[in-house]
Amino acid sequence: MAKYGESASKSVESTMRRRKKGTLKSGSGRTVKSRKQAIAIGLSEARKKGAKVPRQSSGKSGSSRRRSSKKR
Repeated sequence: MAKYGESASKSVESTMRRRKKGTLKSGSGRTVKSRKQAIAIGLSEARKKGAKVPRQSSGKSGSSRRRSSKKR
């Protein structure tokens, strides 16, 4: 079973094209240069349109949490 719907992948494709063109902006208004950030924006836009996209993971990655809890 597919993880993402077809309309979600089309949304990501269009954001990648906008990033390459230099017209993709983040929420703060700055131009997006990162590939990962462009994908995240595309999935977010697809989510808002109601496309089949899994829910966003809550919290930070596990590695950063583990590092902060280490004792010396």
